[in-house]
Amino acid sequence: MCGNCCHNLRLPLSVNEAIHWLERGGDVQVFCEAMPWPVEPSTDDGQAQHRRTRSFAAESGELAIRVMVTVVAAFDGACPHLQPDMRCGGYEARPNVCRIYPAEINPFIELMPTHKACPPEAWTVDKPSLIKGGQIVDSITAGLIRNSREAAIHDVPVKERLCGNAGFHTASLTNEGFVTYTLPPGAMLGELYRALNPASSAARAVSWRILSNRRTTVDTLNSVGAHSEMHTALLPTQGYIPLFGAN
Repeated sequence: MCGNCCHNLRLPLSVNEAIHWLERGGDVQVFCEAMPWPVEPSTDDGQAQHRRTRSFAAESGELAIRVMVTVVAAFDGACPHLQPDMRCGGYEARPNVCRIYPAEINPFIELMPTHKACPPEAWTVDKPSLIKGGQIVDSITAGLIRNSREAAIHDVPVKERLCGNAGFHTASLTNEGFVTYTLPPGAMLGELYRALNPASSAARAVSWRILSNRRTTVDTLNSVGAHSEMHTALLPTQGYIPLFGAN
């Protein structure tokens, strides 16, 4: 109940959670990132297969890519459901990511207390065990992580239709940043509901544009046939969140 992890966040949501968040008066954004994918990786490359199952195939110019889309609950300052006494005002309806924290959903990211917002006393030995020997031992948390991973895979075609229907065809380069899309809550809710319908999107190829805040990245991508521009070439609904400084 410290509230440290309930401020200034972009909370990853499943599509259904995003719909519920919007219906409860919150704001939702869509983050898009692209991974060059010229050849299929080996099936024993665990990290590549993890990314593959959470993304859809696309093209940027002549470059084959995969696009990863994350739908997030967006808020600056305190979460809209955080009460003055630091209790959650929507505890029973809170997203899975809140229920799982501070555990990691990505199996390739190690749980490190120093990287978490929890105060030191949260990790004392008199607390119930969350993890031992690198494995989640709390059965409820382990089940929620499993559900979250399954939802991420299940939502991929819905997110592909969302991008196609809403005209979201610009992404960042993975590990460099995120291109964000912001629509009025009612419009975003309508697009999410429309994307749930498998027949809602026409089958047509669209070339994705890849933005970067690094000139070297833009030049390299364009040299291999991609469609890439600097991050300043944004449309009104778009934003760019860099992970690193420009060069």
